[in-house]
Amino acid sequence: MSSRVTLREQLLRRKPIEAFAAEQAHNDAAGGDAAGGLRRTMGAFQLTMVGVGATIGTGIFFALNSAVPEAGPAVIVSFVIAAITAAFTALCYAELAGALPVSGSSYSYAYATLGEFTAYAVGWCLLLEYAVSGAAIAVSWGEYLNEFTERVFGVHLPQAVSASPADGGVLNLPGVVLVVMCCLLLVRGTRESARLNAIMVVVKLAVLALFLVVGVSGFSSDNLRDFAPFGIAGIGTAASTIFFSFIGIDAVSTAGEEVRNPRRTLPIAIVCSLAVVTVVYVLVALVGVGAQPWTEFEGQEAGLAAILHNITGADWPATVLAAGAVISIFSITLVVLFGQTRILYAMGRDGMLPSTFARLSPRTRTPVRNTVVVSVFVAILAALVPLDKLADLTSMGTLVAFSVVSIGVLILRRTAPSLPRTFKVPGYPVVPLLSVAFCAYLIYGLPLETYVMFAAWLALALVVYVAYSRNHSRLAPTAPTPEPTPDPVGASR
Repeated sequence: MSSRVTLREQLLRRKPIEAFAAEQAHNDAAGGDAAGGLRRTMGAFQLTMVGVGATIGTGIFFALNSAVPEAGPAVIVSFVIAAITAAFTALCYAELAGALPVSGSSYSYAYATLGEFTAYAVGWCLLLEYAVSGAAIAVSWGEYLNEFTERVFGVHLPQAVSASPADGGVLNLPGVVLVVMCCLLLVRGTRESARLNAIMVVVKLAVLALFLVVGVSGFSSDNLRDFAPFGIAGIGTAASTIFFSFIGIDAVSTAGEEVRNPRRTLPIAIVCSLAVVTVVYVLVALVGVGAQPWTEFEGQEAGLAAILHNITGADWPATVLAAGAVISIFSITLVVLFGQTRILYAMGRDGMLPSTFARLSPRTRTPVRNTVVVSVFVAILAALVPLDKLADLTSMGTLVAFSVVSIGVLILRRTAPSLPRTFKVPGYPVVPLLSVAFCAYLIYGLPLETYVMFAAWLALALVVYVAYSRNHSRLAPTAPTPEPTPDPVGASR
């Protein structure tokens, strides 16, 4: 009998749950040893702040200006739809994170449930999602930086170095600077990055609280009268556009091997971070469209700061908010880069990508090489590509990954019913099915060009899988099973 593995068998082979457990055992037993895996440094609060930090930001500080012209004041409903979709998915993430507390997020969950190529495609979706999201966030950072420097120092960066070529500039220099700063911080280690992120998230929430307090004084019900000028279609389109800002749910689960007591910590952090994010998003959207006519949002830079200035006639509220946005968007970029490096690490460890991506710094136990590679790629995108093209592509990748996670819950309940789960999706199987349905609805609302770009990305993934990954997978009969190796790039840092 031939031992040759067919392409179909390669595409459908699943990573055994026992293999995930073995990796966790090795990681925990190694501790801080140079030959070990990622180091567990985060608790529930820090991980919740990772989720909040990766989610609250561009969806409010910038994407609101893109979404309001699509839905009018009904953008409030768009945020609610996006939040409901994210809530259903978050419950599914919480169950899988409690059952499989590993790095790799939905990539790893798909590998255990849907097979190798589906996992590989999801991994590529995540790489796209994180890279494009990081770039989109970095693009918006420059607008609030300009707002802050102009109000405080009277200095406004020229368009040539603060906008992409498509927006009339040469390159978006502030976006590049932001990515470089985040890269340097991540290279120092996870503990330091998580602590600074937690501080920045607290500042971010305080600044948004200021917006709510001041903004509500300018609230006028007249601004809500033409509530849904573009009907249901506009509401759905806006919800699809802003959904990319809910990437923080996935970002929490990428840290599965770097948190203490992960089976308990991961579900708590996922649910808590989504609860905080949903409340803040809906309140800020409500106050924003109530304090300013919806027709004035389009093309408005640093929108929330402009609203405060128009309400009070004073500079200090807008200045404080612009400064808070600069700090806030820094924290989002930091977490998004963190998440992508961990996806690369998991795929490199599984043989889906070259083993160099699974190398860790002996000093920090973090994938320094991945951080540098990701930062360079994201900096190039941030410098040259406009935000609107980035946001829709990120939403597509996020929604596909979320759908796969929800389907994974259904499959794992059938294939591994006795697997210990510290959290179970309430209302099973209705909630996972609703999650898939809501994700499909939001995908439907994305523009045709997003489908084309996404299809091209998946076609590239298939080519790379067939040419390289299927034969180097650790599940291949002749594949080696290397342990994570020290990374010389990070050894001297």
